[in-house]
Order: sequence, then C-alpha cells, then structure tokens
Amino acid sequence: MFVRTATASTTAAALLGAGALLLPADRPEAPERQTPVTAPVTAPVVVAHRGASGYAPENTLAAVDAADALGIDWVENDVHRTRDGELVVLHDTDLKRTTDAEQVFPDRAPWAVKDFTAAELAKLDAGSWFGAQFTGARVPTLTQFLHRLERNRQKLLLEIKSPETYPGIERDIIRVLGRSGWLDRSHVRDRLVIQSFGADSVKKVHTLRPDITTGFLGTPAVADLPSYAAFTDQINPSYATIGADYVAAVQRLKGPHGKRLRVNTWTVNKAADAVKARDYGVDGIITNFPDVVRDATS
Repeated sequence: MFVRTATASTTAAALLGAGALLLPADRPEAPERQTPVTAPVTAPVVVAHRGASGYAPENTLAAVDAADALGIDWVENDVHRTRDGELVVLHDTDLKRTTDAEQVFPDRAPWAVKDFTAAELAKLDAGSWFGAQFTGARVPTLTQFLHRLERNRQKLLLEIKSPETYPGIERDIIRVLGRSGWLDRSHVRDRLVIQSFGADSVKKVHTLRPDITTGFLGTPAVADLPSYAAFTDQINPSYATIGADYVAAVQRLKGPHGKRLRVNTWTVNKAADAVKARDYGVDGIITNFPDVVRDATS
C-alpha cells in the first residue's frame, strides 16, 4: 500500500532500547469527546502500518519495536525479492526514498530492489532519512523481520509487493515462513495474514497453503465480491473508498474458511477518521499512528 507516511520531528525519538517512546510533536491530535453512539460498537483491531511508521522509519526493525513499545500486536509490512533471491522488507520498488542507495551506488540508477543483492542492500542506511537518531538502521530481510516479531510476540499482516515483478515469490515467502516457524498451527490460526493488490497472487497463496488467511487489497465492486470470497478471507480497501454499506456488503459473505469476510481499511492516521471507520463497522484499521487510532476507537 502506498501512502505518504507522516514524519517525526527531529527532536523526537523512539527510545526503544529503554522500552519507552517519545512521541513526535506532529502526532495527530485526539478528537474532542464524542457523544456516545446509541448502538454498541466493537473496537477494531489496530495494525501498525509498516510498523509504527509515524514514529520510526517504515519497515525497519525500529518500527517493529516502536509498535511493540506502544502495545500494538499487529504489524503490516511489504516484501520484495533481491537479485539473488533474498526476501527483504521495504515498500517501494526502488531504493531512492528510504535509503542512501543513490550515494552508495551512484551508478546503479534506477536503484530497483530487484537489481541489488542482499549483501548490497545490507550496506544501505534505511533510517537517517527519517531522523538522525535512526542512522544506521538497515533494510531487514524477511527472516530478520519475522524473528523480531517473534521476539516481541507480535502478529504479521504481510503484503506481497508487485508480485508480477517477482515470479514465484509466493512460494518463496511460504518457504521462509516455514523455515522461521511461522507455519505451525498457532501462527497460521492467530498471527499471520498474507495480502496483495494482485488477485492472482492472493489466489496462488490460497492454492499453495489453503490454511493461511489471505487478504485482497482494494475495493472490488459489490457485484464482484462473491468471486473474491472464493479465495480470500479479507477485503482490505482504502478508507477513502468505503462507507458503512460497502463494509456490510463485504461482511455478509463468507470466505474460503467458512467465516465471514473481514474488512481492514487503510491508511487512517487521524482520530476523527478512525472513529468514522469504526462506526462503518470495519474489523481493523491500518495506521502509521496506532496509538492515536487505538485511543480514538476504544
């Protein structure tokens, strides 16, 4: 999912090693106290988008730890594949925005992830663009990311980025998940969802491992929803594209595991929008500022 991430002020830092967090000055304000709604509402699950990316550089281990410091269980990430077949965690198809690749490898334009080896990516600084206190943060491999989540006892919403660029990446992801212990019954049942904007990619994951919970990123037409329900357990649309009627239409259907389809919407960073999304009936909210959304909707 591509959205513009909020950037922390340079005077704020995540003191993750000490287990505490300093919140940036531009943290979204909480809304004024709302009049209670007449019908009971359930607080949606809060998912830290690319980690707590409002407080630490996205898709880094620091962002995972920032989410953990805030008490957030679910973390979303993005997975690509390097030239030599390593799965790595970052959002863009190129390295320009969130690393110093242009400085370290000035002759390697357009700096596409697929054109670099894992060893070359390991040399890049993936943190200083966000704040000086994160200088030296690295692009993690998927294995490193999974190990950090495991250490923190967190859960993973994994997005397959640009699957058409990486033929066979679904099988590669499942292989790494298995090697890292993420395909046992407890992880598959409670701690793992794989999603993509590519319907064919989601179908492939479902075919390879029918037990894994899957999500389709987007807002299919209501008339098309039954065809998606054949292979995905979640419809995960942009917040700007939904309303209560659409959420209800999705949730009326059952997915391949016989459970009603769930809706996780993205990317909601303002408290007032989070309240609206909750009142639409969404099951989850994906956000750069998970504490803001949690406090607004609980």
